[in-house]
Amino acid sequence: MTKRNFSFPPAKSSIRCHIPRYDGGNDRCDGGDGDDSHSDDGADMDFDDGDGGGCGDDSSKKTTANAPEASKEVVYKVGSSADYPPFEYLDDKNQIVGFEIDLLNEITKKTGIKFDVANMSFDGLIPALKTGKIDIAISGMSATDERRKSVDFTKPYYFSENLFIRKKGSDVNKDNLKDKKISAQVGTLQEEAAKKITNQSIPAENVAAAIMSLNAGKIDVVLTDSPIGVEFLKQNPDLEEFLRLPDGTEGFAMAFDKGKHTDLIKKIDAAIEELQKSGEFDKMLAKYDLKK
Repeated sequence: MTKRNFSFPPAKSSIRCHIPRYDGGNDRCDGGDGDDSHSDDGADMDFDDGDGGGCGDDSSKKTTANAPEASKEVVYKVGSSADYPPFEYLDDKNQIVGFEIDLLNEITKKTGIKFDVANMSFDGLIPALKTGKIDIAISGMSATDERRKSVDFTKPYYFSENLFIRKKGSDVNKDNLKDKKISAQVGTLQEEAAKKITNQSIPAENVAAAIMSLNAGKIDVVLTDSPIGVEFLKQNPDLEEFLRLPDGTEGFAMAFDKGKHTDLIKKIDAAIEELQKSGEFDKMLAKYDLKK
């Protein structure tokens, strides 16, 4: 995966992370046997509390708000595609960081619930949930009616739009999109939107790959979520946005296998609501230039 320079203030971390890419295959993300406990099998990167801002482990950050969760030392396995800045991406230390990682950290502080984050492809997240390889998917995932047929969601906590990117000086506009090559990340709502616009939809492994294809002249348009597109535009001065459209979803939310984690979802929703009421949530949004 290509690393990019996205500079945001560091935050102390209280979760663990797996950096190796996970593709949704047969092995559990922690090499475990299917239970809810975490197995220290050598694949983990276990970081002490500090100012690194990435996925780390700080067992001292527990509260009594969720004593049963903390006392059993349950660690929920989280899948995240670390190629979606500023929500999740790899920093210069190869750690998974970003807004949603900070959000997990704050939920841990509020509840004592522990998370273990694994980097995996976006299109492998829901299959991994359905086969029990992960417990939670968090990766700028939009809650839709179609996805609700197979997974449950928390309440949405961020709202996005579809953003269209072209080369500066290009003749591409909203009226001739049907005749253009449009690329979007595979497995995303934007990929489906691109297919409805043109018969020249080009799937990409991730947004970075689509941006590279646009710069190389292999495609005409990149279609992505607006906050992710804005971050890539900061790094690519020869590109510009030219159109935004509603994405038709309820917003970004965490996903869980259907019917499996009802109580956990309620606790996470309550923690996020507390963060929103206290103003801490807005501070995280501002940190990543996500505050509208």
